[in-house]
Amino acid sequence: MTTSKLPPRSLVAASLLLLGMTPALAGVFSVTPVRIFMKPRDRAVAVTLVNEGDTEVALQADINRWTQKPDGTDELVLTEDMILSPPIIKLAPRARQVVRLALLKPANASRQLTYRMVVREVPEAVAPKGNTMEVPIALALSMPVFITPPTAARDLSCEAVRPDTQTLQAVCRNGGSAYAQIREIQLRRGGQVLARFEGGNYLLPGVRKAIGLKATEPVPAGPAELGVVFDDFKTQAFQVTLP
Repeated sequence: MTTSKLPPRSLVAASLLLLGMTPALAGVFSVTPVRIFMKPRDRAVAVTLVNEGDTEVALQADINRWTQKPDGTDELVLTEDMILSPPIIKLAPRARQVVRLALLKPANASRQLTYRMVVREVPEAVAPKGNTMEVPIALALSMPVFITPPTAARDLSCEAVRPDTQTLQAVCRNGGSAYAQIREIQLRRGGQVLARFEGGNYLLPGVRKAIGLKATEPVPAGPAELGVVFDDFKTQAFQVTLP
């Protein structure tokens, strides 16, 4: 099981110092799991919150309906479809608490429902020390939530395009009824990798997205293969022709 932790705050602190302000210490917390999978029959799932720091932290969770525009841009809208109970949690230093994420609406029998749970630190007032002004820093983690019926599945199709002489892209469309997350794309020819993408790119159902490929040298036109690796480490290959 994977745990998500907040990133370092050195860049935030440096920015505040440049403005003549001292950043307030903020708690460090983690959430497990970092991706939440539910089935339509599941009414609730357990989520563990851990205070990794040495000071008390107060946390609040918002549930957002997660959709994407046709070009893959995320859209989050607050919803009451789900609720985290309790919605506000106070954790002592190094403490942990198990809470429940519950679905309040009927699940879709044929299509995956997608949400994002955003757990954020609730900033508390900090008394100024001397002539310095301390600013509370509110940190947040965003976890995807998938409610997937047994018949829902991704259905990806990809092609290679060259928008200009310097750019290579894999344009992929998810025509299925469940998300696809691409971890890696390789553009190959004759066993040689010509260009690649590495990262984590979500495509929700119905979304078409252009993903940039990095090449170390110019790639000539002609037939090639796009090899895609998904988050479940399954692979799929597409025969393409580069213009």
